Amino acid sequence: MHAASAETPAPAQGTVAASSAPDLGAPDPGGKRLAGVVTMLGSGLSNQTGAAIGSLAFPVLGPVGVVAVRQYVAAIVLMAVGRPRLRTFTKRQWWPVLLLALVFGTMNLSLYSAIDRIGLGLAVTLEFLGPLSIALAASRRRVDACCALIAAAGVVTLMRPQPSTDYLGMGLGLLAAVCWASYILLNRTVGRRVPGVQGSAAAAGVSALMFLPVGMVLVVEHPPTAGSVAYALAAGVLSSAVPYLADLLTLRRVPAQTFGLFMSVNPVLAAVVGWIVLGQDLGWTESAAVAAIVAANSLSILTSRT
Repeated sequence: MHAASAETPAPAQGTVAASSAPDLGAPDPGGKRLAGVVTMLGSGLSNQTGAAIGSLAFPVLGPVGVVAVRQYVAAIVLMAVGRPRLRTFTKRQWWPVLLLALVFGTMNLSLYSAIDRIGLGLAVTLEFLGPLSIALAASRRRVDACCALIAAAGVVTLMRPQPSTDYLGMGLGLLAAVCWASYILLNRTVGRRVPGVQGSAAAAGVSALMFLPVGMVLVVEHPPTAGSVAYALAAGVLSSAVPYLADLLTLRRVPAQTFGLFMSVNPVLAAVVGWIVLGQDLGWTESAAVAAIVAANSLSILTSRT
């Protein structure tokens, strides 16, 4: 599960008081923003650390098994928070929810499969192209065209032909990017048709049901160890539950522009966590490509009109 939907409303900015006397009872905007930044940092680190820990269970459960457990955890958390009234959903509400559930599961499965083949840093960087593409495609500014070229150069560098290039892993990362872009667009539709977070919660529940047969087969065919289950559960909590709840709080404390800018740091966090936790070291060329993609998103956000 990635960040909470951008449709979540942020609080309106307060107006400046006419009186020059300080209002000691009013909350400190600077303190709120600092708390929001700290929460975003914790959310990002939690998300990438969870993915790294989950990959430790790959030898026993495989990416499919880890994703199945992660979907179960996400469903439990979101169903508890959203409390969707499924019986009241109409056909017009159900179809985008079902599509969202399908995309949700495919996104996580393709990402974790990519992590298994090409490492955490590169997989997350390729996946990040999804939201970046949506942001750039919606713009007609010259600076965004330049940002698109920078990002494209980074992708070409990452996927340049080499004897060790894992094209299947790269392809899975790009599939995750397509799914993340679709996830964002579907979330907008669901957000307009289903009140609150009921739609996202229902989608998480349906996605978990889709992975239920997978979990049953794995238990029968490949009995999991206690350690592998613990790693998978940790991935579910750190990469789904914690980021989702943290992002709900963050969007109430910082402007959407700041939130989007910080989200662009996730590939860097993934590379650092992959290096520390998994020993996955990126070469200078790969690091430069990751930096180019992150810089393209940061430049687009920083030059946008708010």
